[in-house]
Amino acid sequence: MVTPKQKVAAKRNVKKAQAVWKGMTKRQHSLAQPEGRARKKPGTTGKGKFYRIEIRPKGEFKTFRVQDVGKKGGLERLAGRRSSGSWDTVTWLVAKEEAHVGPNGQLVIDSPRARTALTQIVGPIVHVKGDVFRAHPKKNVPESAKPTPAMRRAQKTNIKKAQAARRK
Repeated sequence: MVTPKQKVAAKRNVKKAQAVWKGMTKRQHSLAQPEGRARKKPGTTGKGKFYRIEIRPKGEFKTFRVQDVGKKGGLERLAGRRSSGSWDTVTWLVAKEEAHVGPNGQLVIDSPRARTALTQIVGPIVHVKGDVFRAHPKKNVPESAKPTPAMRRAQKTNIKKAQAARRK
């Protein structure tokens, strides 16, 4: 049998819980649920088919598109569109058959095709968590700085080759 004191306390507790619940965000609601705590973010468990190489923070982009590079399932590019309208690579997805994790925690790409496609990456590909790795993109050369000295040298050699071919 419930006493009148217990009834009053129960009503007070329900009102407190409702007040707390109303002050929570949607994310806090889901995390408060027992199944909300168990969910893991994609790629963090290490059970996927791809290694994910993050190049730029996804907060810089508003829409995303996945593009297959080369044969299906080998190498994929996650492209993002900025609010300015320009597109850029956010993440590379490399199939686990085409790469492996080295002893120092860096991702080593075995496939020559994937390696040539990933020339946009500079420096080591460092492990973050699970199947997620982080790397740096190649420096963007502004149009005002072009042609660079390397571009000028290449142009000169190409012109010389073309002239030599015409003489023959």
